[in-house]
This record gives sequence, C-alpha cells and structure tokens, in this order.
Amino acid sequence: MGALRLGIAIALAALASGAGAAWAEDYPARPVHLIVPFAAGGPADVYARVVGQHLAQALGQAFVVEDRPGAGSIIGTDTVAKAAPDGYTLLVMSNTHTTNESLIRQKPFQLMRDFVPVAPINSSDLVMVVHPSVPARTLKEFIALAKAKPAQLNYASSGPGTPYHLAGELFKAMTGTDITHVPYKTSSGARTDVIAGQVQMMFDAITTMAPAVQAGQVRALGTTGDQRSSVLPDVPTVAEAGVPGYQATIWIGVMAPAKTPADIVGKLNAAIEKTIAQPELRETWAKQGAVPMVMTPSQFDAFLRADIEKWAKVVKLSGAKID
Repeated sequence: MGALRLGIAIALAALASGAGAAWAEDYPARPVHLIVPFAAGGPADVYARVVGQHLAQALGQAFVVEDRPGAGSIIGTDTVAKAAPDGYTLLVMSNTHTTNESLIRQKPFQLMRDFVPVAPINSSDLVMVVHPSVPARTLKEFIALAKAKPAQLNYASSGPGTPYHLAGELFKAMTGTDITHVPYKTSSGARTDVIAGQVQMMFDAITTMAPAVQAGQVRALGTTGDQRSSVLPDVPTVAEAGVPGYQATIWIGVMAPAKTPADIVGKLNAAIEKTIAQPELRETWAKQGAVPMVMTPSQFDAFLRADIEKWAKVVKLSGAKID
C-alpha cells in the first residue's frame, strides 16, 4: 500500500511538472495586465508602457498597463496580491514597496510572502531641486538656510514610503535639518507645485525632472548617485556638494502573485531581459538617465530582501513615519 501511494505521488508530481511546462509553452494565451500602483506620468507608469509594448511584440499578446494609485501604492499592490497566480496579472513595483515593508506595518500583504520576483527593469538617480525663489544657490547654502529656519521650509514627495519621501528623510537625518514633509498623492502633483513655487524643495527622478532643470524652472542642487549624472553633468552629487555618504536611487521591477508557475516567471524574465538589452532602448534610456537592470528571478529576490533591510535601517535612522 505504501509503495502504491509513493507511486501515485510520483506520478502526480510528474503530471504537475508537465502541466507547468505546458502552461509556460502556451503562455500568454490572452492579454496580460500590468498593474502600476502609482499615478500616470511617473517613472513606473512611463517605463511599464515602454516595456509592455516590447513584451507584446515578443510574446504575441497585449500587455495592458493599468494605473491604480492610492494609499501609498497599497491599493494597486493588494489587487495583484489577490489575483490568480497564472501570469496574467503582474505588479510593476519600485523601492516604494521595499521601504513600505518597514514603514507601513499594517498592510493587507507582505511583499516577499505574497509575491514572487520576476525581473527588475531599470534604476535612476534622483535630483534635489528647489524653486528659483529659494535664496540658496548651492547645497551648503540650502543646509545653512534650513538650519536657520527650522520647520519653515517644505519638501514635496509623491507620498509616504516613496523614494522621494525617504530621500528627503535621509537628507534631514544626515544634515541635522528640520524640513517639513508635504506628501502628495502623485509625483506629478508634487512636481507641479515645486515648479509653481508652492513648495520649496523636492527629490525627484532625474528621468522626469531634468527637463524642468534644463528649462530653468527649478534649480538643481545635487544628484543622488555615486557619480554625476550624464544627463545633468554640471550638477554635483549630494555627497560631493556637502553630505558625504549620501546616496539614493529609484528603481522599477516586476513581480507576480505568489505561486505563479516558475516556468512562466522564467519566460517573463527572459522576455524582459531581451527587451532591455535592445541597443536603441538602452540609448534612449541613457539620455533620460535610466540604467537597465538585469537579474535572474533568484538574484532579484536577493536584491529585494537586501533593499528591505537597507531601508529599514534608513527608516529607523531618520525616524520617518506615516503622517
């Protein structure tokens, strides 16, 4: 009887393995939905649409981008967490998700429990900008101004837990300044008000803020990478300009609901890797300040876990909290 049960178990395992391979071979057989839990116009939305178009051409089915912002990415993310694990509903995520793991304890999901990593897409530095009315032309002058006027200067972000928010909190912690956080529902709303002078300062993705810097609508005081940006080469890094050791980026990736078949995850990973390897796409992204990221699903898993740990330390250091 024991041998019979063992044989049945082996047969069922073989059938499951074969079914998984068949699913991947046929996948995708209908449109795939890319859920972006952020507002239209931000980096995640922009690059999801670019990658989605290429994936549609490569895999022969539409990849439909759906923006579902709200609650600091929680609403759209939870939609994907509850979706069927069949590869037809995917999450376009960012380091907002890894920071939220320590910043927002009460969530209806846990990132590494309820999702499986598929692939990263790209990363880019941020740029610290101020409205031209701010009487500080360098980073050191801005720090001196902030110290002279505690809690009187404001900085905008696209909401609690976003890279823009944590970049600001890290800056405050490392400079000993007291600058008031003004959270917006979208990065475009925050960007618009900084350009209009409603808020004095913002850390924003170079990919979206560089045109405003180049047009003189805002003044760039520093970029947040380890080296100067090729898009804004005349702007020093924040570390170079007066805050040694400061570094912050924004990156974007794709995850799927937990228990999505490994063969489907692998097929998506390979298609995304092939997409971002295209020379014309890399050239376009380079002009925007975006750097392609290539990892296997297991490498992306390790990257995500390390990023969660990194930002947990930043949250603790800065004292950041949901307002």
